[in-house]
Amino acid sequence: MSLRRIAAAAFVMIAAAGLPNIASAEEIKGQISGALKLAFPDIVAAFEKQSGNKVTVTYGPGGAIAKTIEKGEIVDVAIVPSDLMEKLAKDGKIVAGSTVGIAKVTIGIAIRKGAPKPDISTVDALKKTLLAARAIGYRDPKTGSTSGTYTAQLIEKLGLTAQLKEKTKLDDSDGEHPELVFQSLERGETDLQFGAITEIVMAHGVELLGPLPNEVQKVTLLTAGIPATSKSPAAAKAFIDFLIGPASTSALKTNGFEPATKR
Repeated sequence: MSLRRIAAAAFVMIAAAGLPNIASAEEIKGQISGALKLAFPDIVAAFEKQSGNKVTVTYGPGGAIAKTIEKGEIVDVAIVPSDLMEKLAKDGKIVAGSTVGIAKVTIGIAIRKGAPKPDISTVDALKKTLLAARAIGYRDPKTGSTSGTYTAQLIEKLGLTAQLKEKTKLDDSDGEHPELVFQSLERGETDLQFGAITEIVMAHGVELLGPLPNEVQKVTLLTAGIPATSKSPAAAKAFIDFLIGPASTSALKTNGFEPATKR
């Protein structure tokens, strides 16, 4: 058994011991940002083990999740970037007072495993590396991807939109499987691909070249909330409380997430 699986098993036992019992089992439907997928299965397992509740999770881009909430789909817990959550709350789509920061996510650049590692440590170096690349990739902003939307904005801000247009490959794969969005990079169709660092580290055949330079970095606060359509708001609150507890916070840090800022 791998060290990660041993740590995960220990986390499930420790976390479950510290969670109060809930009298009757309920099903909690969650729509969760794909950036959390690496850490979430172990956290969900720990919550289910002690509470007896069942958590059904669908992963996807934050923008796409926000649209389902706006349309009134029945969801008990949503986790999306804070700006999207704030808009949903303002529009009355989220139960007042139910939102809380879960973790921070930053953006990086991936390369194929074993490929040369160009310099992206400064903004100037990043620009030179992008211009020198044969092809680059990122998530299509039309998917609702936070990293894709920001990458497009960043390229424009750097004044490289025209130069990179013909050698940019946009990924529009299924948001349920964020670990698969780097397949074109793995196949050698691109040299570099932008993405959430937590998604890069779970992808196959690629490795993290590094984070974006601090001057152009995008820090996203993933925020949980209870949609107004929830059929199990009490169980949903118990789950969110568990997500911000010490065991879950530790598990998120282990998987590369930064602590959330108090809201």
